[in-house]
Amino acid sequence: MLKSIGTLVSAGLITIIGFSFVSPEEDTNMAGPDFNPVSAAEFLSDPAVNYKTYCAGCHGEKMDMFVDRQWKHGNTKADIFKSVKFGLENEGMPAFGASLSDKELNALADYILEGIKNVDKYTDNEKPASDLFKTEEMDIRLELVAEGTDIPWAMAFLPGQEMLVTDRNGKFYRVKADKTLQSISGAPEVLARGQGGLMDVILDPAFAQNKRIYLSYSKFKSEGAAVLATTAIMQAKLEGNTLTEQKDIFVAEPYSRTQHHYGSRMQFGKDGYLYFSVGERGNEKVNPQEIKGNDLGKVHRIKSDGSIPADNPFVKTPGAEASIYNYGHRNPQGMTIHPETGKIWTNEHGPRGGDEINIEEPGKNYGWPVITYGINYNGKPISNLTAKAGMIQPVHYWIPSIGPSGLAFVAGDRYKNWKGNLLSGSLRFKFLQRTVLKGNKVVKEEILFKNIGRVRDVRMAPDGFIYIAVETPGRIYRLVPVDK
Repeated sequence: MLKSIGTLVSAGLITIIGFSFVSPEEDTNMAGPDFNPVSAAEFLSDPAVNYKTYCAGCHGEKMDMFVDRQWKHGNTKADIFKSVKFGLENEGMPAFGASLSDKELNALADYILEGIKNVDKYTDNEKPASDLFKTEEMDIRLELVAEGTDIPWAMAFLPGQEMLVTDRNGKFYRVKADKTLQSISGAPEVLARGQGGLMDVILDPAFAQNKRIYLSYSKFKSEGAAVLATTAIMQAKLEGNTLTEQKDIFVAEPYSRTQHHYGSRMQFGKDGYLYFSVGERGNEKVNPQEIKGNDLGKVHRIKSDGSIPADNPFVKTPGAEASIYNYGHRNPQGMTIHPETGKIWTNEHGPRGGDEINIEEPGKNYGWPVITYGINYNGKPISNLTAKAGMIQPVHYWIPSIGPSGLAFVAGDRYKNWKGNLLSGSLRFKFLQRTVLKGNKVVKEEILFKNIGRVRDVRMAPDGFIYIAVETPGRIYRLVPVDK
């Protein structure tokens, strides 16, 4: 008697109509403890399975990736039905009318339309009507703290109700208690092109005694007619409104002609060491998986003077960069520390789909681009794998991409119903994302302050308030809970 197709799939032993299913070790989404074998008839009538069978090879394994696109030939049910049934010969899409019945085609179209609805919920353009917002747990008023910047990339909080703010264009400011901006001189010269410029800023854990701060930025040099750039970390001393004793304690190698994916978020760990991200600079084929002579697509860990901790995971690996803490990253632009466990958490830009939240562990491979939940911007798959042995799965991933930047855990008592939640800025959809966790599992999400602007940074301040930085025009807001 013929085994059920589900059983054969779970064993990695079958190819159906030109589509090869991978083994459970390669794709945990197709098989595993929750995979229930089904009959051949049920298998072929399931629109989710039909999508994997006929569509995923060209459009990406996750249907959500596919629907996050421009619909050149229309995205109504009739349009989708027609395209799948009759194909698009001039664009290389085959016709599937001979393989799928009209009933199955209609079910597949409905399945895709549900995915389109998931994208549409992010994309309305209605602007906020006031500075007061109702959320699921409380009412929040956005109090304007500072304005006058262009792209406020990061915030750091000083004693006396003041803060430091970096502007990606290279300007560096102190926001005074009266909400005015004071320029600070001595910031590094930056290549303010593409995604580069003056980026993160954090204080030394002993700032009260040593006045040291750390800035990440796009460092550049000329090579003939070409301008090359990389991610660098500068340590400096803040004396009044001037930086002194500037020195680069880290410069990522190799430099690149590209002008994107710098990473650049920093966080001091409970161990006193400086953790920071470096993006893969757009060269995913080489940089993120190479640890020898290559700092790109990595999270690094160094001492505050730039020297290397003796217990870094690759210190004894011949040829490896000793500062590397882990690898296989694309472009992490959010980094924070868990207030209880002390673990470093990041959020990271995927391509089209596949933005991630990760917990950073020593020596681990986070998989980019071998495994990903996203596809290329041109609609073509990057990899047919979302999981592989030896590569870390994200805590959470977003489809469609929200463009995450900035990351903070909610602590203290001002936001009691949010305590322990994770906040991420969304550049693409212009909101703040609230992520509810149970342990390390995401159990709920809420969109906050929709269309407030591209949220570049989010921080918990020593005064117990949450602050967000919004782009163009650059504004910084304090989140003030309002009693009902």
